[in-house]
Order: sequence, then structure tokens, then C-alpha cells
Amino acid sequence: MSTTTIEKTTQNRVAYLAALRTKFAPIFARIVAGAAERDATQTLAYAEINELAAAGFGALRVPGSHGGAGLNLPEFFELLTELATADTNIAQALRGHFAFVEDRLVAVADDQQSIWFERLAAGELVGNAWTEIGTVALGEVNTRVSPDSHGGFRVTGEKYYSTGSIFAHWIDTYAQRTDTGARVIAVVNAKQPEVVLQDDWDGFGQRTTGTGTTTFSGATVHEAHLIDFDTRFRYQTAFYQVVLLVVLAGSAQAAANDFAAELKSRKRTFSHGAASAANEDPQLLQIIGEVSASAFAAQATVRATAEALESAYNTAVGLYTGKHTTEEDLAANDAAELASAQGQVVLTPLVTNALSRAFDALAASATSTAKNLDRHWRNARTAGNHNPWVFKARLIGEHAVHGRHLPRVWAIGASDSK
Repeated sequence: MSTTTIEKTTQNRVAYLAALRTKFAPIFARIVAGAAERDATQTLAYAEINELAAAGFGALRVPGSHGGAGLNLPEFFELLTELATADTNIAQALRGHFAFVEDRLVAVADDQQSIWFERLAAGELVGNAWTEIGTVALGEVNTRVSPDSHGGFRVTGEKYYSTGSIFAHWIDTYAQRTDTGARVIAVVNAKQPEVVLQDDWDGFGQRTTGTGTTTFSGATVHEAHLIDFDTRFRYQTAFYQVVLLVVLAGSAQAAANDFAAELKSRKRTFSHGAASAANEDPQLLQIIGEVSASAFAAQATVRATAEALESAYNTAVGLYTGKHTTEEDLAANDAAELASAQGQVVLTPLVTNALSRAFDALAASATSTAKNLDRHWRNARTAGNHNPWVFKARLIGEHAVHGRHLPRVWAIGASDSK
């Protein structure tokens, strides 16, 4: 490909992404207008998510040949960060959906892949229910998939942290087959009476992600919807983590916007301030500048990690064509895992500290519950507590010193130690 052709292709991609940004801008504007109230009242964004799905947001990664937007991962995460700036809860609520889309993208190209692409392009959403409730042993799973008497299968079990499932048409859940013992992802139709969803997440942040308990009481699942877990896309953990980096970046940018607007509109200042007007006070302007810079760094980190994910995606699909080897694919996945962990270790303290400091740019009125500015810090702090970064920092150190690769799949459960 000539340099001129590459330049034209890049220009076309930039123009295409700009057109999509224009398309979704009015929806994002409506989302941000109600974000503070939804958080304050813990009102789930059913209408907003349905509007996004109907407009094709859930199919941003689905190939254009199947009715989607066909975005690459850096382009996709750029739009997802804009959504997170409008409302981090909605961006995180779609985390499981986009992970399912990613898995179907790297799956074998067959009739089932095409069927799922058509569903996704039609606006159907997929939630997730993976984390077991109770004292399940570390690495084990209690949820079971059993053959029924009609040639189908039934799912029985209870899950927590089912983020976004309450908005979804389908739920993918991690389970074990009773007939073969194989670990599978069972993709269950959410609209059946044997599936009960509860919005019982009680965290102080990300309160409207639709997170809570999912109970499967013999829910029907078709055999074609039982996906071998071992075929799951290798960069899944890194992908999930980058969505949380998007939440941090969105929280930072939203706070930068809101705190700047609050300072600009302030009419009063203090006698011992550094200027006659608060919005010209250099000390206060410095704080807003620091928050803005943190948002910039967070977005740059998302872009860098998205590039690492894109490399992992390319090697995954390249395995089918012989363009890439298994060794190249493993190396790209290891690099993506490392990048996502490094991004997490950097952004968690950077963003949470910056958003705490943002309140120093305003006075006591900034703590008004009516303004609800604290939601930005609460949301960032909550996202930062997922997948504890302190463990990731140690693993990064082990990689730096000993060359050990980070684990691409890990679990949570009860330890067998006394």
C-alpha cells in the first residue's frame, strides 16, 4: 500500500469516526443532562440505553457487512470514553455486552457468528453473570448446565455483579456442564420466568449500572448457545479492565467539565483569596488545570491500551488466515494484559486523587447534595476498587524483574487455607 493510499484511508477513518460522533452527540447530551439526577435517585437508565441500542451503539464493533459500524478498538474506545464522560454508569453497564461482541468477533466464522452479528446489529444487548455468590472455592463454579428431557439444556445457579444484565436481552453466564464437566459460557435468553434479575448493588458509586443478583432456576438455553470457555478470546481480562479505565477517564473529564463550570459561575470570593473574582484566582485555576490534565492523561492511557488490545485482536483473527502464529498471538495478548494493568495502576490513584483535590477549587457549597458533584469521585473510586490494582502492581514488578507474564484469566473465591 502506497503512502498516499494510507493517508487517504486514515482520512476516511477520521471522517467516518467524526460522523459517528456527530450521530451520537445528541444522545450523549440527553444522557449527561439527566446523569446527576439518575445517580441521586438511583434511577436506572432504561430509556437512555434503549436509545443507544436502537441507534447502533451496541454494534459499533460489528462488521459493516453485518450491519454494524465496524470500528477498530481505538475508535471504539474513543466513543465509549465520550459516553462515559456523559454517564460512567451507562458505559460500565455495557461492559459485558461489548466483551461478548469481542468474543464473537474472534470466533470461528460460521452460521452462529452471523446470527449473533445480526442480533447485535438489530439492537439486542447481552449482559453478563459470572461471579458466584457465597463461599465457592477459588477457581470453582457452582452454576450448572444440565441436559433436559427435550433435547435442550437448563441453567441453575446464582450470580452477583451482573452488571448491565437488567437491561439486556441475553445474559452470558459462566457455568459447568453436568454431562461432560466442561466449563462453558451459557448465553441465556433473559426474558424468561426462570431468570430473575435484582438491582441490589449497594455500592456508593456506579449506582445505576444495573448491577446485582441474577438467579437461574432451570432457565432454558439452546445447545448452540453453549460456548466452550477455552475458546474465549484471550485478551478478555485486559478488555474488561480497559472498560474500567474508560470509566476513570470519563469520571475525570466529567469532573473537569463540571468543576470548571462551577468555578466560572462563582460570584463570591474570600477576602484572603488571590484575586478579586474566584474565577480569576490563580490558585483555584491551577486546581482546575490539574483536574483537566488528569483527564487528558487518562484519555491518553485509554488510547494506548486500546492500541495494545487492537494488536491482540489482529493476531487472534490472523491465526485463522495464517498471517500470525500462535507465538505472536500469545505475545500480543501478554502485551495487552501488561498494558491494561499498567494503565490501571497509574489511573486509579491519579484520577481519584485529582477528583478529591477538585473540591479545593470551590468552597463548602461544592459539597451540596443538590449539586451531586461528589458522584464523580464516588464513581471513580468504585471503578478503581474493581480488580485490586495493588495485586496488578506486584505482577508488573514481577514482569519487570523476572520477565514473568501476567495471568490472562483469574478468579475470585474462598481460599482453602485455614
